[in-house]
Amino acid sequence: MNVWEQVYNPLSNIWLSAIIAAIPILFFIVMLTVFKLKGYIAGLYSIIVAGIVAVFIYKMPIILVLMSAVYGALAGIWPVASIVFAAIYLYKITEKTGKFAIIENSISSITADQRLQALIVAFSFGAFLEGAAGFGAPVAITAAILVGLGFSPIYAASLCLISNIAGGAYGAMGIPVTVPSLLTGLDALVVGRYTALVIPILSIVVAFLLIFIIDGLKGIRQTFPAVLVSGVSFAITQAMVLTFLGAELADIFAAIVSLVALALFLQVWKPKEIFRVNKVKTVDRQVKYSFGKIAYAWMPFVFLTLCVTLFNLPFFKNLFIPGGPLEKLVLLLPIPGLNNTVIKHAPIVPQDTPYAAVFKLDLFSSTTTAIILTIIFASILFRCSSKLLLDTTKETAKELLSPVLTICSVLAFAYICTYSGMSSTLGLAFASTGAVFPLFSPVLGWLGVFLTGSVVNSGSLFAPLQSVTASQIGIAPETMVAVNVMGGTMAKMISPQSIAVAAAAVGIAGKESELFKVTIKYSIGLLVIIGIISWLIF
Repeated sequence: MNVWEQVYNPLSNIWLSAIIAAIPILFFIVMLTVFKLKGYIAGLYSIIVAGIVAVFIYKMPIILVLMSAVYGALAGIWPVASIVFAAIYLYKITEKTGKFAIIENSISSITADQRLQALIVAFSFGAFLEGAAGFGAPVAITAAILVGLGFSPIYAASLCLISNIAGGAYGAMGIPVTVPSLLTGLDALVVGRYTALVIPILSIVVAFLLIFIIDGLKGIRQTFPAVLVSGVSFAITQAMVLTFLGAELADIFAAIVSLVALALFLQVWKPKEIFRVNKVKTVDRQVKYSFGKIAYAWMPFVFLTLCVTLFNLPFFKNLFIPGGPLEKLVLLLPIPGLNNTVIKHAPIVPQDTPYAAVFKLDLFSSTTTAIILTIIFASILFRCSSKLLLDTTKETAKELLSPVLTICSVLAFAYICTYSGMSSTLGLAFASTGAVFPLFSPVLGWLGVFLTGSVVNSGSLFAPLQSVTASQIGIAPETMVAVNVMGGTMAKMISPQSIAVAAAAVGIAGKESELFKVTIKYSIGLLVIIGIISWLIF
């Protein structure tokens, strides 16, 4: 088997090489924002540009470029696009059966003020879903709910993307912290404690930021006590869990405490003015549903929560790992011509290491499967007809064709950047900054998430480099691995994958550029704050 060795400094000047490596990323952003191309068109052009840079600058064989793109497209289909499809399908069932109207009414019964409804759905419930499932499901589900409550699609999607900051660092049972810790041989509890110095405080900021985006300073003045209760209860719980238990349950506990605290507080306090984002759409609050009817309507989401929580528990995951009793139910498909044919070098890895490229089709243990089981459960529970299910399938497939193409094209170009070594070039350039490296360290995590759409994948890509560089400049490696997690979390709201998921969830496929323009300023602003904090305290 012929192998190809990655080259991280093809132009013999790390910063010049980094400028070239950044061309595909910058090209994608320009195509999306300046030329306002549809996401999948911008993604397709970016694949071509990334391929040209990989072949002519990095001397990557064309076959490896093509297979990297194929691998990325497959990863876009499963699990990302499949999660979005299943989540939107579930939402449509609740809507078509009339149960979403009851869900909407139950949220309104806590508060009729839609600023606070956004806090309940996007901030708290979104963090809960992030902690239990992650991988796009929280944004897809909460954005769809906000649209149902009357928020405009762009509004709903951007609010959910921005609120994901609060829980994004600890999604899917804390794996953004535990995976890079495992890769670098560090204590995950220590890494989590360092993130606890910053993320919980930012969670409070995010809570107020959501209200500011919806209704400006007036909204903050009118809802200040409630937002403070929600944000502070979330932050304190998150910090305590990270300090004493670890990252695995940080989001779930924080979200539950925040939801309960806000709901109880709103029983004794209400804002002077009830705010509605859509003055035309009103909710009939004369209807008083019984607890049984409300519980019946919410049952699919309760079932979903139980499923994704179960699927992410260690004992369940261990059933499907190599050597586990159900390992044969997970299909591991090596990508021909790519798997283990690319060799990574130090300092990206401690020693020369073949780069695996294995497509994992976990049909019985993924978040997608949990949502599909919930769809089956809801179909039986709500006595859905075969015609309703078939019509919903056709409708969802038609709506999601463009978003799926966007997701696949984005991941195809991102995988080319990763397997060619372009991503590592960018990382090494920032690592060369020496004593001021902590200032730039979060940018590595940010770039990793922008390219891969996942804080976990960003950690897998850059955590070893962060750890090595930290040791070289005389600071604890756990600090920079934690900063990688924090910086990456700030990029979730602008990752092309996340943008495509959010756009698909609210039915604005093709308008990804509008969503990107809303979130990019907040992402960069918060990244700068993380960098300054990292520089000052580490």
